[in-house]
Amino acid sequence: MIFTDQLNRQINIGERPKRIVSLVPSQTELLVDLGIRDSIVGITKFCIHPKELREQKTIVGGTKNVKVDKIKALNPDIILCNKEENSLEIVETLKEIAPIHISDIYNLNDVFELFEMYADIFQVKEKATLLISKIKKERKYFQNKIQGISKRKVAYFIWKNPWMVAASNTFIDVMLAEAGFENVFKTESRYPEVSLNHSKLKEAEVIMLSSEPFPFKEKHIAELKNSFPKKEIILVDGELFSWYGSRLKYAYKYFETLSV
Repeated sequence: MIFTDQLNRQINIGERPKRIVSLVPSQTELLVDLGIRDSIVGITKFCIHPKELREQKTIVGGTKNVKVDKIKALNPDIILCNKEENSLEIVETLKEIAPIHISDIYNLNDVFELFEMYADIFQVKEKATLLISKIKKERKYFQNKIQGISKRKVAYFIWKNPWMVAASNTFIDVMLAEAGFENVFKTESRYPEVSLNHSKLKEAEVIMLSSEPFPFKEKHIAELKNSFPKKEIILVDGELFSWYGSRLKYAYKYFETLSV
């Protein structure tokens, strides 16, 4: 059968894939929640949910540096990638091993489209429909709860040395808006480097320090307090702002804790 991925690439899959290599952590967790854990044969070292999975499956490297021989030895029926997480070089190297499905996520519509694509490829339509419904229900409840509340302005740091923030054209920016915040860097693109005297930081009411990819800790709050003594500075769960798979079902309850 012919399927189309989110880059509008056509991939030919003979039958329902029974041997899956996933090179994207959020997509690995999604496969498990769609009930196809047993079909996963290879994952990355960053596929940490569910936590026991790395003991059960073959680790084929990281998202940016895969071990091609390990993947080939697994004889996969399909390899799941993401445009941002995995490089074109990786895709070009692996395309001779198995069909490659590439996701490309910028917003929630893209997320639900990916769920539906996996539903078709792996024949799990019912589970995918229920998962989409659950996330949409959580989202609607949260939106109703914060209706009429002014959005607080936020700066969301993802890295230190150099300092980097999430700006527009990112899934994080979308999720900040979902959580009831306004990104002060919305006029910039992707993940710009910034100095701590950047004018936009003066506008921010809240500074968020993400748990990933840089593992911000309490000591970094203390460090930034020297530069921003009057601002609210908090640690946030980066997975719930950047993972676009089934982890979204936890996001809106988490956002409630940030919006009170």
